[in-house]
Amino acid sequence: MSMTPPAATTKTVKARGPDWWLMVKKFFTKGSKIASFAPSSRRLCDKMLSGIDFDTAKVIVELGAGTGPVTKLLLERIKPGTQLLIVEIEPDFCARLRQRFPTANIVEGDASKLDQLLADRGISKVCHIVSGLPLPSFPEKLRRSVLGTSMKMLGGDGTFRQLTVMPWVYKRLYKKYFTNVRFKLEPLNLPPAGVYLCKGYKADELPAAE
Repeated sequence: MSMTPPAATTKTVKARGPDWWLMVKKFFTKGSKIASFAPSSRRLCDKMLSGIDFDTAKVIVELGAGTGPVTKLLLERIKPGTQLLIVEIEPDFCARLRQRFPTANIVEGDASKLDQLLADRGISKVCHIVSGLPLPSFPEKLRRSVLGTSMKMLGGDGTFRQLTVMPWVYKRLYKKYFTNVRFKLEPLNLPPAGVYLCKGYKADELPAAE
């Protein structure tokens, strides 16, 4: 497994301050572009990855990694031969991720262009996508683009796993795009949070090609 990031994505910029402070600053300066004011707890990260068969998964993608609590767990659990791609659009978060995980494949990029990011790396199908993006806060067109692109890249048994800090509120939204949506609550996270586990994308909901 090659875990070395492409040369074009490597930077030496350092993000300063503890993870919680970096999250708070981004939450108040970026607003709806940031999912939460605090990093996810270990319990929530465990719930996010629960049920993934790491022995058989060939490609896993994380969207919106933030300061990397889910990334850390993914790197601990993936097996040799599994490709793990970490996609984060915020430069300060990318700098923090590269400080913490210098051998990980971290891409400073746009999740709505996931198909192109994967094609550039010779990847045509993904087994699981774990997302920390604040999708309900995205404009409709951008949300459809992110979900549509993700759905196209998932295999038939692939899962889309979406973190949320507003339990149950958006289940109807995700059922619009997926045939099977379950919710797992993690009440001990701060704030209380959970994970939408989505399978079986609805082809009719894929965004039209522009």
